[in-house]
Amino acid sequence: MERRTLLGRLSWQLGEVVATRPETARTKSITLDLPGWRGHRAGQHVDVRLTAEDGYRAERSYSIASPPEEAPRVTLTVERLDDGEVSPYLTEELRVGDKLELRGPIGGYFVWEAEMGGPLLLVAGGSGIVPLMAMLRHRAAAESTVATRLLYSSRSLEEVIYRDELDRLVKRSAMLAVAQTLTRAQPPGWTGYSRRIDLQMLREVAWPVAQRPLTFVCGPTPFVETAAAILVELGHEPARIKTERFGPTGEKHDGE
Repeated sequence: MERRTLLGRLSWQLGEVVATRPETARTKSITLDLPGWRGHRAGQHVDVRLTAEDGYRAERSYSIASPPEEAPRVTLTVERLDDGEVSPYLTEELRVGDKLELRGPIGGYFVWEAEMGGPLLLVAGGSGIVPLMAMLRHRAAAESTVATRLLYSSRSLEEVIYRDELDRLVKRSAMLAVAQTLTRAQPPGWTGYSRRIDLQMLREVAWPVAQRPLTFVCGPTPFVETAAAILVELGHEPARIKTERFGPTGEKHDGE
């Protein structure tokens, strides 16, 4: 049974694009209908494969943004990289009704399910919010009351992915708090943080060490390494800090 399940996840399947939605000027959410989907856990990712007319293929990994409760529909949020091979097509050319080849879900380490409890600390940099959003959406769909804090770093307000939805989730749950920092540009009247994540910021936002939060950090490699190191410096248990990174020295997730 386990071998059959593994083979299923590693097999390529075609999904039909049923919806697309711009999230920011550079990111777009793509919802696929996958009749053969075997389900996933919040935090997992998939491989996407594009095949050119001459047979050339390119593969990239993208985090799943949707919660398990929406299966067999799966939503990916993709950030366009101008020099990328895959993301420009996904964000600019792909249309509703098109077919997309993917396999997964992949990964069993960077996952959270409501029954795992908390408190939960989520730390995101840029498009690193995507797998963490799957966790927040799962938390909402499961009507979980696990106390949760999200610290989300973006360059500007215009680059905050899921901005309106995050506001709605906070209004819906008194047990969810979202703190944001804008590192490059802040609008007039901005009341959030205005710098890169540092020790003082995490000291203020993170749960007290004594509460032993489950922590998930996702973003570019330098961001993740910095945040994880600070959390350890503050006294958090390394074993309860899970990280996922993307970029030149990290795994390829959400970007290229």
